[in-house]
This record gives sequence, C-alpha cells and structure tokens, in this order.
Amino acid sequence: MTDYQYPKDIYTEAEPDVNTLAHLGPLAGMAGIWEGKRGVDINPKAEGAEKDPYIERIELQPIDAQTNGPQLFYGLRYHTRIVQPNEVETFHDQVGYWLWEPATGNILFTLSIPRGQTLMATGNASADAKEFTVQAVRGSLTNGIISNPFIEQNFTTESYTIKVKINDDGTWSYEQDTVMIIPNYDEPFHHTDRNRLTKIAEPTLNPTALAAQAQ
Repeated sequence: MTDYQYPKDIYTEAEPDVNTLAHLGPLAGMAGIWEGKRGVDINPKAEGAEKDPYIERIELQPIDAQTNGPQLFYGLRYHTRIVQPNEVETFHDQVGYWLWEPATGNILFTLSIPRGQTLMATGNASADAKEFTVQAVRGSLTNGIISNPFIEQNFTTESYTIKVKINDDGTWSYEQDTVMIIPNYDEPFHHTDRNRLTKIAEPTLNPTALAAQAQ
C-alpha cells in the first residue's frame, strides 16, 4: 500500500464517473465472463501433496463506484465456480470483489468461500500494469485472513498470494499460493492453484452507466 495522504475532510464524498469499465486500471482486462479448462490445484492430503486438474468459470462484472468519504474505488464483483473434469459437483466456490483505487494505485481483493474462510489481500500497481500481485497475511488488520475454528486449528493459514497476468492474446492467468501450517506436515505447506482464462462473454454495464446510456 502507498503512503498517499487522504484529505483531512473525511466526510465529503468523492465524485465518481458513472462508467466503471472506463476506470478499472489494471483490472480492465479481467472484466467479463471467463472459462479456464487447464487449472492445476496442489492440495494437502494425509499421505502428502495431491495434484488435481480443474475447470473454472469466473464471472467478473463492474459495480457502481464505491466511496468512503474522499476515498474512491472502481471494481468488479466476481463469482468463481470450479469443477473437476467430467464432474458436476462443485469442487470450489468463491465470491468477492476486485477493487482499484486510482488515487493511490492500490488494489484490493476480497475472497469468501463456503467452507468458512474469508480474507482481504492488497497490492499496488500502475493503471496500465499487465501484471500485479496482492497478498493477505495472518493477523493483519488491513490485509488479513479469518478462518472458522476447524481450519484455524488444523490448516492454519499464514499467508495468501495471487499473481495476475493480463496476456497479449486477450486471456488472463493467475498463480495462487496459500501457505498453511498442518499438524502432520514438518514444513509449511504451499497449497497452489494456477489457471489461464479465456473470455466467453463480455461484461454488462454497471447500473449507473446502464441508466445513463438509456437516457
């Protein structure tokens, strides 16, 4: 995160542009609906690490600009659903937001999964960046990780990092590393995921942009 100094007036709201898609900075290349068929997940099992292939569908749609007084975010709301090849049952489900703060270059990423875990990861990048990284760490009040009691006791999550790359061919890819302390493992376990996403549909406009277009 940067050392940007926010205005002393913390109550006056910023005045955003209605068109979120025009102000996403490094997140612009991720807007839309995507599919990745060559995902690889390295996860812990009692006997050691296991490699699982997966197929992913992720929808990232622009939201109306968000303000905290003078602070201004443009962003994408996302939903990821992952299955294993030739399976119907959900292997992984995840929701959250990617947020971009133009004034600081800060990127915020939130994650919530229905196994009882949530986090916020942060990073920084220029508006035209094609690669960026965000990270959450255990115990932080600004980019932290919260887990339900079972995960906290048995798969203690020390950190989470995701690296995103916007590719020249219109795809985007990520590499994700979740570091966990597990009772029967002698060293921290790196639970990793990676995939390359291809666009299958364009994003819809955010509500205020859609309303402005209709006028």
